[in-house]
Amino acid sequence: MGRVTERRKVIRIRDGRVSTRPDTLVAEEPLEIRLNGKPLAITMRTPGDDFALAAGFLVSEGVLAGAADLQNIVYCAGATQDGSNTYNVVDVRTAPGVVLPDITLERNVYTTSSCGLCGKASLDAVRTTARFPIADAPPVRLTPELLSSLPDRLREDQRVFDRTGGLHAAALFDEEGRLVDIREDVGRHNAVDKLVGRALQQGDLPLSRSVLMVSGRASFELAQKAVMAGIPVLAAVSAPSSLAVDLAAETGLTLIGFLRGSSMNVYAGEHRVALEAAAAAAAAEAATQHG
Repeated sequence: MGRVTERRKVIRIRDGRVSTRPDTLVAEEPLEIRLNGKPLAITMRTPGDDFALAAGFLVSEGVLAGAADLQNIVYCAGATQDGSNTYNVVDVRTAPGVVLPDITLERNVYTTSSCGLCGKASLDAVRTTARFPIADAPPVRLTPELLSSLPDRLREDQRVFDRTGGLHAAALFDEEGRLVDIREDVGRHNAVDKLVGRALQQGDLPLSRSVLMVSGRASFELAQKAVMAGIPVLAAVSAPSSLAVDLAAETGLTLIGFLRGSSMNVYAGEHRVALEAAAAAAAAEAATQHG
C-alpha cells in the first residue's frame, strides 16, 4: 500500500526568508487487531507490514509461538459505516487447538497505550508466558567492534527516514553482524513487532542467534518483545529503563544501551560481549601512547 508517507504544505522559515513548499511526512494511522473476530488492541502505526505487525504483537502477548499456530490474517471488510475497507482493521485467526492465554481488558488497555504493566507484575507476566527461554548454547559472542558497527548499519538502511526524518527503526543482525531484516515505523515497538511477525511467518522463531538493534531507547516493552521471541541480545542507541534492566537480568537477555560510536554501556548479560577484546585493544592503545 502506498500510504507510508503523505505530502503536506509547510511554511518554511530560513534566515528570515519565508517560503511555502510541500513536505513529505511519515503516515500514522490506527490499526485495530482482532483475535478470532474479537477486538484485542489498537496501536498507532505506519501502514505497511500490517499482518507481520499483528503476528509479532501476538508473539509478544504469548498467543503465537510458531507458524503452525497461525491459520490466517485478513483485513476486515466493512470496517466503516458505509462498508468500505480502511485497511486499518485486521483479524488474526489462530489454528484449531491453539490455547489462548487469558488476556484481560486491563492488559489490553496498557498494551494499546504502549506502556506495559508495572513493576513485579510485568516481570512475572513475561516469565510465565515466555515460550522461548533464552538458551543460545553456546552463547552468542559479540566483539565491541561488531556492536559499534550496528547503529550505522541501521541508519544506512532507514529508507523512509531519509525522506521524512520521522521514523524509528528496528533491525535483526546475525552473530556475524550481517543484516537479516529491518523495519521502520512511527512506533519502535511496532517496528520490532513487524520484525518478529515476519520471522514467525517464515518459521524462524525462536531468533536464538540474533541481535536486535533499535533506534532510540530500550524500554521494558522492547525488552519483553525480545525475550518473547527468544532473542538473546538487545542493543539501543539510547538509555534503557530500570525495568528493562531488571527484566534482562532475570531472563538472561544481554542489554546494551548508549551504543554510539565505540562507546556503549552493558547493563546485563555481559557474558555475550567479548570484553577481553576491548581490554586488549585499550591496553594496546595505551602502550602505543606511552611507547
